Amino acid sequence: MRTLYFDCFAGASGNMILGALIDAGLGAEHLLPEIKKLGLDGYEIDISKVDRSGISSTHVDVRVPHEHKHRHLHHIEKIIDDSALTKSVKDRSKKIFLRLAEAEAKVHGTDIAKVHFHEVGAMDAIIDVVGACIGFEMLGIERFACSKIHVGSGFAEMEHGKFPVPPPAVAGLLQGVPIYSTEIQGELMTPTGAAIISTLSATYGEIPQLTVETTGYGAGTRTYESFPNVLRVMIGETAAHSNSESLLQLETNIDDSPPQDLGYFMDRAFEIGALDCWFTSIQMKKNRPAVKISLLIRAEDRVKCLDLLYSETTTIGVRVMSVDRHFLEREEGELETEFGNVRVKVALHGNNKKVTPEYDDVKKLATEHKVSLRKIRGAAMRAFAATERAKS
Repeated sequence: MRTLYFDCFAGASGNMILGALIDAGLGAEHLLPEIKKLGLDGYEIDISKVDRSGISSTHVDVRVPHEHKHRHLHHIEKIIDDSALTKSVKDRSKKIFLRLAEAEAKVHGTDIAKVHFHEVGAMDAIIDVVGACIGFEMLGIERFACSKIHVGSGFAEMEHGKFPVPPPAVAGLLQGVPIYSTEIQGELMTPTGAAIISTLSATYGEIPQLTVETTGYGAGTRTYESFPNVLRVMIGETAAHSNSESLLQLETNIDDSPPQDLGYFMDRAFEIGALDCWFTSIQMKKNRPAVKISLLIRAEDRVKCLDLLYSETTTIGVRVMSVDRHFLEREEGELETEFGNVRVKVALHGNNKKVTPEYDDVKKLATEHKVSLRKIRGAAMRAFAATERAKS
């Protein structure tokens, strides 16, 4: 599986990601015509080789005209939707901006639809995000991983005043992500960089087992003495099976919540995108019976699932783990039985097929015909067997 690893020892920004991709072999002559498909006017992109504390790296400077208006999420989505870019680039770009909007809405205590972007809604940020998504597609990236993130220290000047590093939006975007700070002063991780990386990365920490094909360095604008202000990306093949995916598992222990609340939590978890949710009976300190809540989620759903845990349960801390899930190829179909049609899921394992009738259909027909669930399932299995015999 073609994997990109973000090595954020000096944080990351949108233009650093673009620079690193170009440095890793993404041809600017192919990238720039694709960015033009956004239909934006008046910008210039300057690409140059620079030295950052002895490391030759690529710096991308997106120069745009001064804009007097702030954009809302729907304005940015319209720019992307109206472009001539591929659907996959559009979808990934919009997912990143949605994540930005969620973080900004939480900081300002407002609706996503009412959030008006400042720096991250400007034309240069749109070019950075969409340009990065174009680059990922052109380089054939299938999976993303990231190091622990160096966020910098001190204070940063923003539109609303001076804020500590990391500023509120970045802190929200990096919720559940391992970060650290050193004596290096300044905002090393920008909102645009945080949104791109936290939306796409499935795992954080050490470099995964990777056969490296190319490495690229994207330069930040600031220079430091004896500190390379660059983002390194490493691109190569991991040995992951094609039927595998990297997910996150959230866990927390609860010993003081009414059972009705837990039932409501599970319903809400599935509504917002959890792939699985389960409860395990455990024994906690002072011999208290308790429940361990486990959620299996995709990386991009981390923030909203953490928010749900903190808002709908009594927990004050959540464990976040990276897990790999292997799965069988699946097919879906519909079978005609003497009781009515039943949808089925078929999992393929070599020449073997595991068939599961859809429970909602089975329940509906059993209720209508006043027969057992077992009878409806049996009818569905017989129909499936007849279909398989007809194929052979």
